Amino acid sequence: MTDREFTRRMLQTVFAVAGVIAFAFALWAAREALLLIYISGLIAMGFAPLVRNLERGRPLRNNAGRAENVGRVPRWFAILVIYLTVVAIFVVVALIVIPPLIAQATALWARMPDEFNRLQKTLIRYNLMRRPITLAEAVQSAPTGSADAVGTVLIALSTFAGSIFAVVTVLILSFYFLTETQTMFEYLIRFVPVERRGDVSVAAREAVVKVSAWLRAQVLLAGVMGTFAAIGLAFLGVPYFYVVALVAAVGETIPIVGPVIGGVTAVAVALTVSAKLALTVGVYFLVLHQLEANVLVPKIMERRVGVSPVAVMVALLVGGALWGVIGAILAIPTAAIISVIIEDVAVRGERPAGEG
Repeated sequence: MTDREFTRRMLQTVFAVAGVIAFAFALWAAREALLLIYISGLIAMGFAPLVRNLERGRPLRNNAGRAENVGRVPRWFAILVIYLTVVAIFVVVALIVIPPLIAQATALWARMPDEFNRLQKTLIRYNLMRRPITLAEAVQSAPTGSADAVGTVLIALSTFAGSIFAVVTVLILSFYFLTETQTMFEYLIRFVPVERRGDVSVAAREAVVKVSAWLRAQVLLAGVMGTFAAIGLAFLGVPYFYVVALVAAVGETIPIVGPVIGGVTAVAVALTVSAKLALTVGVYFLVLHQLEANVLVPKIMERRVGVSPVAVMVALLVGGALWGVIGAILAIPTAAIISVIIEDVAVRGERPAGEG
């Protein structure tokens, strides 16, 4: 090798490494935008089979006896129907949950002085407080600071506005993904070697099936946990048990944190009745959470999504460590997609040499 060739290869290597590093930095800088794109893609994959079924229409027989889809609807209309249905469900749930919660919060605020005095008496009896104080004194003695308060409010408003923007972005992106699925796939498949396009198409369809199954499994888990929560809380005599059950059902869609939110809500509501009832409800939800985390989630995900219980637990731990709550939510569908890729690579590696 001549010096000129060595210098040329060295420069190529340096530029290649620099390009990879710059690309990695660009991906890291755009990680939040990429996360929104990924979430939108998962939602599109989850709803794709339902959109396809609605778009396909009703097969009817014509005069010649042949079946034809006379009930076929435009793809955009099928997507719009799904979106409106999901929004309607959220609106109905909000109308059911919010009024009782407001009424309960108002009643709890009215009882606050009495509950505060009762708590003080208990603390004084166990020598945890020296003398009783008024609620106004407790508020005045709380740490204050106008600058900190203003900063906290601004941060909260900024976070809320960012969340609304993220939700709207995901909805719009997933709509376009669903609308342009075939066009995007036909464009991307052109970068795959001709002999591999069939395998890639099969793997893509399998990934869509698994993500859609994950979405249905999430709905099933939410229904099961909401039902058990409603039955147990009604039996224990907890007020507004249907509201707490809805909170538990919605929280079930959020791994790790969601069940805790449902349990804390149930205990808080039961605490307005008695400490004994709150303790009983806490134990009940602890048992429910253990069954959900160690039995229901692994088994349902294994049967519906095809991901083993070990993979589910590992995916939840890794996803939660990397991205917190969002990572835990996306862990199982990501594990399902990775399993499809690994299986495709394994099958290709087992083929005899010369086969496509």
